[in-house]
Amino acid sequence: MNPAEARRREALLRDAGAGVAQERAALTERLAEMAEDRTRLVEASQNSNADDEHDPEGQTIAYERSQLAALTEAVSSHLAELDGAADRLAEGTYGDCEVCGEPIPVERLLVRPAARTCVTHAT
Repeated sequence: MNPAEARRREALLRDAGAGVAQERAALTERLAEMAEDRTRLVEASQNSNADDEHDPEGQTIAYERSQLAALTEAVSSHLAELDGAADRLAEGTYGDCEVCGEPIPVERLLVRPAARTCVTHAT
């Protein structure tokens, strides 16, 4: 990589790193909203006489709880991936494939800031 390419890559990696911070902030806010949604859902169902087995609305309540739990888990998992990317940024290994050590294309990092591998080693 010539010096001009290296400077370009460094600038683009900074942009990708900023993307990590922005996406992390958005997910943290979304997780807080989901926690509030869960609290409201539980409070609403506590004061009802809903019986999931016999109440026609019971299945809806159970489905909403299940869906919210699954979405919360997905957001939490992605947040953990972004935390890993932030750690790699701090360690100076962000943008290096964890399998082969080659640089991850910056375009991939701009689209997937938490990417740990190059396209060749992505599963």
